[in-house]
Amino acid sequence: MFGRWFGNKGAQGAGRGNALAGLPVPASAGVLSCRVLDPVNEGVRQAEFVVTDGAGRKVVGGETDPYGSVLATVPAGEYRLAVTAEGFTPFHGAAVVTEGGHAALGDVMLQVAAPPQLPDPGEWEIEPMHSQIGFTARHIGMARIHGRFNTFAGAIRIADRMEDSAMHVIIDAASIDTNVQMRDDHLRSGDFLDVGRYPTLEFYSDRFVHRGGARWGVSGALTLHGVSRTVTLDTQYLGLGNGLEGETRAACRATTELHREDFTLTWQTMLARGIAAVGSSIAIDMDIQIVPKG
Repeated sequence: MFGRWFGNKGAQGAGRGNALAGLPVPASAGVLSCRVLDPVNEGVRQAEFVVTDGAGRKVVGGETDPYGSVLATVPAGEYRLAVTAEGFTPFHGAAVVTEGGHAALGDVMLQVAAPPQLPDPGEWEIEPMHSQIGFTARHIGMARIHGRFNTFAGAIRIADRMEDSAMHVIIDAASIDTNVQMRDDHLRSGDFLDVGRYPTLEFYSDRFVHRGGARWGVSGALTLHGVSRTVTLDTQYLGLGNGLEGETRAACRATTELHREDFTLTWQTMLARGIAAVGSSIAIDMDIQIVPKG
């Protein structure tokens, strides 16, 4: 692919009339490229790459294209390239880019990484001191408001097959916290969560689906504002570790997106030009640690 664009794949410092023909490159810059492959020589799409300079500062970053290719125009200098992809060990390489030149690293082969060890079967519970359930909502069409729930608990039954595991999480609706008292009081009122009638949010899982590597999908019923809907938590399992007292811990990150109207949270006011004061979509993000129950 790069050969068609640049001529000799390994050329370094080739003239602007051949190696970089047809590609607009500033006089003080050059091009860095490679192709990211898996162990069976297939391109790894959407692998993340970061190019840093000699001081460790990020110069450019992004994702590989559908063929696993990386192509970046950078000022002449010495660089480090880092490539990461789910389920593979990271790659780190060095390159020197000259003015008008093409630093081609060729094929970068990623090796399959061993998945992190799963928790032992048994009863586990969320450890709230080192866990967080947060959310982000759009405000006046451009800004974002961040908040969290301060009080929650959860039980997880890890099965012999992780896919057969189950969890139950309960959240105190009145513990919502956006760091602004007046806004939090409004969110607790009948316009939004109506905590007097619906004091909790609850999630019961019904499926754990392995999506490859450390990625899982945890689906189940979320009950919010008296309405139950099926949601899926996009989950990254982070593995096992030990706390300060030697206790075993497992950790994960999870995200999902909710639409207020699905749970009859329909309060709204419109600003000038028809802009909604509060966005419809709510992004949920969780950092969770679990410990063996008892």
